[in-house]
Amino acid sequence: MSGDQSLPGQAPVPEEADEAPYWETPDIHGAYPRLTEDQTARLEEHGQRRTTAPDDVLIREGERCETFFVVLSGTVAVVENYGTPEEHVLRVHGPGRFIGELGLLHEQVAFYTAVVREAGEVLVVSLDQLRHLVSQDSSIGDVVLRACLCRRALLVGEGAGFRIIGSRYSPDTRRLREFAVRNRVPHRWIDLETDQEAEELLHRFGVGPEETPLVIWRDTTLLRNPSNAELARLIGLPSLPAGNRHGDVLIVGSGPAGLAAAVYAASEGLSTTVVEAMATGGQAGTSSRIENLLGFPSGISGAELTERAVLQADKFGAGISLPLEATGLHPKDDDHYVVAFADGSDIAARAVVLAMGARYRRLQVPGIERLEGTSVHYSATVYEAQQCRTDPVAVVGGGNSAGQAVLFLAGYAPKVHLLVRGAGLQANMSRYLIDQVERHPRVEVMLHTEVTEVIGREVLEELDVVDNRTGGHRRLAVRSLFVFTGADPHTDWLAGTIALDSRGFVLTGPEAQEACARPEVWHGLGRSCMALEAGLPGVFAVGDVRSGSVKRVASAAGEGAMAIHFVHRHLGHSAAPGTTGISAVAGHSDVSLRIRHKESAWLA
Repeated sequence: MSGDQSLPGQAPVPEEADEAPYWETPDIHGAYPRLTEDQTARLEEHGQRRTTAPDDVLIREGERCETFFVVLSGTVAVVENYGTPEEHVLRVHGPGRFIGELGLLHEQVAFYTAVVREAGEVLVVSLDQLRHLVSQDSSIGDVVLRACLCRRALLVGEGAGFRIIGSRYSPDTRRLREFAVRNRVPHRWIDLETDQEAEELLHRFGVGPEETPLVIWRDTTLLRNPSNAELARLIGLPSLPAGNRHGDVLIVGSGPAGLAAAVYAASEGLSTTVVEAMATGGQAGTSSRIENLLGFPSGISGAELTERAVLQADKFGAGISLPLEATGLHPKDDDHYVVAFADGSDIAARAVVLAMGARYRRLQVPGIERLEGTSVHYSATVYEAQQCRTDPVAVVGGGNSAGQAVLFLAGYAPKVHLLVRGAGLQANMSRYLIDQVERHPRVEVMLHTEVTEVIGREVLEELDVVDNRTGGHRRLAVRSLFVFTGADPHTDWLAGTIALDSRGFVLTGPEAQEACARPEVWHGLGRSCMALEAGLPGVFAVGDVRSGSVKRVASAAGEGAMAIHFVHRHLGHSAAPGTTGISAVAGHSDVSLRIRHKESAWLA
């Protein structure tokens, strides 16, 4: 094994250090913590000791992670491309360190190989036991989760994992890159237009440019223009078992609202399924730091908030599957709803929670389309920020998401221009963000400013911007553009099924009942449409997709939790033969229910 073992931003390790028998990678930002004796002892209560010898492989790249290892003695190297000419060491861990990153907690395939360097002993803990400890023991859970998130971010920044080969002008290349980025999956993009490595790889695999984009992993797996679902299966993203197509609650969307609904539904004994079209976390999952969320005075990243919520939902037994894009909703004749998906599958449930959120609007200006996914972005994560270390960037938008992005990017880029078309930030941005943005030495706020053209053939070179008061134009030399200009709901598939407002958001409560095409449904139930109910009995809308919602993480999570209280009330009403909500729609009545005596434990 060979290669530079230094971390990003650090001086290379001297050659003599590379040959030292017990050299290990220093801890950076909490990515490589050393467990205390007490923490190790508690883990040992749930694991077994194993003696190791040099070159023992503990985790193999490309195989599903199934075991948690703690190094008790000796050293273990984390290696990419193990056993190939491109093999190189990423990390070395000694006694007290554990092996693994975020994929370990979700049983994804490994993006590295863990091989014993010096003989010793490791503690072996099953993943079921690890998840139990992470969710029950905060002293262990916080250390492990934070380290796993940091390690995943480092892998992403280093370009580890699979490779995407494709043209920056290809919509499918942009689709694959967006899917990988939003799911925080380690990968490297090789531009067919400019990267010399692209031609060598195409020749090696005997494929032509017309067959791109390609996904290549470990030089043994090649996918030609795979769907998002095919890529998800390759890397082990969560999916439902083939027979798991019926349940109590189906939640469409996995942002804060959907994940909160999943946690409360599953913890209260309802069989719960969550489906997601793109990535867990929704818009919040792309936030660099959320500082106004109750209980997190120092802030929390959207990625960490998402992973904590996913672990909670998993702990209580909720099933999560992605990518599944909903295409239709209709009632069955047995008091269930059926949601159909783009892949031809469907799932039936007694109640449906709509939590699809909203997607940032794309900026419609000349020259922008060909640079989307390369120099123009609609999220600001570590992946995009890594590309902004030497050049100025611009952010368009005046809300909280834009403010969070500006502060995050200012930690990487030498200059950040915030372009706001209004006269100030007060209308849509929280005061705490305004204060930080206006005080930051690397940030320039440009009010009354709009982008009129994006200039650059292969990468962004300049923006043409206009002062909307005077009509005067100027050029900004920037290399990346980040757009946060409002959002549109993901509700096209619901048109004609439930009532939407003029902007496409889902109506709920009395407004939805008034707009209901079949008011006799509610007369048959003997009740009115509940606060979060979307005009059909047992269908609820929460979070950003709901008309009139407050676009904040805390309110979205609160609505998700509240929706499950209403789900219990709906299922309780459904117990009366002949008057069930879905049966009234479908013309069928008899149904047996499994209902808890207590409507909602969290309200007890």
